[in-house]
Amino acid sequence: MANKLEITLKRSTIGRKQDQIKTVEALGLRKLHHTVVHNDNVAIRGMVNKVSHLVEVKEIEA
Repeated sequence: MANKLEITLKRSTIGRKQDQIKTVEALGLRKLHHTVVHNDNVAIRGMVNKVSHLVEVKEIEA
């Protein structure tokens, strides 16, 4: 597994279910094309899996 995940919001949360909106907010994503870096762990992977249709993920070595 990579050390870090670079997560970018690629699609809007408008019209999405409330749990998906809250998951995107919990990842720290605020608006389109905003990118955050998180440690690669099971919790973050689960969150990314839940909103995988809205985000783009890159593994980076830190």
